[in-house]
Amino acid sequence: MDIFAHRGVSIHYPENTIAAFQAAADLPIAGIELDVHVTADREVVVIHDETIDRTSNGSGYVKDFTLQQLRKFDFGSWFSPQYENERIPTLGEVLELFAGTHHRINIELKTDVFAYEGIESLVLKEVATHQMIERVIISSFNHESLQTVAQIAPYIDIAPLFAEVLVDFTTYTALIPAKALHVHVSTAFRKSIRLALDEGAIVRVYTVNNKQDARRLQQLGVQAIFTDDPVQMLEALR
Repeated sequence: MDIFAHRGVSIHYPENTIAAFQAAADLPIAGIELDVHVTADREVVVIHDETIDRTSNGSGYVKDFTLQQLRKFDFGSWFSPQYENERIPTLGEVLELFAGTHHRINIELKTDVFAYEGIESLVLKEVATHQMIERVIISSFNHESLQTVAQIAPYIDIAPLFAEVLVDFTTYTALIPAKALHVHVSTAFRKSIRLALDEGAIVRVYTVNNKQDARRLQQLGVQAIFTDDPVQMLEALR
């Protein structure tokens, strides 16, 4: 079962920063997961929330700042004073960091609150520029965004995110279309997930930080997990 570092090694480093991703790049895991938004000047930046309030010393919506303005804020000291020099990274900078590794990059489009018109094309352009077409997975809770990706670049792996339980995942994902689904750990042991696995779906589960859950998911046949603590998960699955 593959292990993806959720927002980098976010248990030990400030999430979605170069420090967190560098730590993940040094691990023998399958890949990383990150989140993207679009700035006022149409740059794709890596951050989870719509606002910078929780993970920086600033306040406001990502969409209302230019990249240059966002670079002035500290995105590390909220986690620990030793990371006070961390700045918000662009998607391109993170892709460049992994250019020489084997890791896959799961890019979550955070379009479930703000649509960020054209974000799909912006992300795909960065992926192509860094020659990562075969190494990325694009996911989102906004399944319309994934349909847009499928129309523009049908060769890119996509995966809808689900927080709820569906009766029939495979029929739904075929409408997008997608071959994989990403589900919350609280729903991963339901009958519908077992049926999806039996029907050949690729199932990845977020966010798994409990060793027992990881072992159960491995036995179930889940293909991958997203975790804040990839080192602990490596130990658990040995």
